[in-house]
Amino acid sequence: MDKLKEMIRERSLRVAQEPIFKLASGKLSRFYLDLKQITFDPEGVYLLGERMYELLKDFSPDAAGGLTLGADPIAYAVCFASYRDGNPIKPFVVRKEPKGHGMRRQIEGLVSEGEKVAVLEDVITTGGSALKAVRACKEVGFEVIGVFAVVDRQEGGEENIKAEGLELYSIFKLSDFVS
Repeated sequence: MDKLKEMIRERSLRVAQEPIFKLASGKLSRFYLDLKQITFDPEGVYLLGERMYELLKDFSPDAAGGLTLGADPIAYAVCFASYRDGNPIKPFVVRKEPKGHGMRRQIEGLVSEGEKVAVLEDVITTGGSALKAVRACKEVGFEVIGVFAVVDRQEGGEENIKAEGLELYSIFKLSDFVS
């Protein structure tokens, strides 16, 4: 049995008869995935960190992160899993907008220009949030190696990410949960 998949099915997935859930893209859907029910749970985030680390470790990223708030706990979980495996991957956070004071950074983390990064996302629909993070990473000189998601809703995100010259890798697809 896949414990992470069952946790997502039981805690995160909501299904309605009609499209009532408004997504970040603005689109209405019959399906909603609230992965914070997993990423804010100790067991859930542990399992997720292990799975995401397994998905991206062969790409040898220096760091992994994405747009706050969805990607943050995933980045930290990958950091812990990778460190325990003797292959540390640094976490980073991409703000939606550059900070308005201090150093005015949009990206926080111990990542330097030229380093290879994996952009993380909890749920991909159109890919808009992930692509915002990708663009911010490229602007500061990171080498983006791909977008890595927990769930791909299979609603155009993969195609939009490919149009930017990147690949989408996901642990699950929406079709793994609904037919």
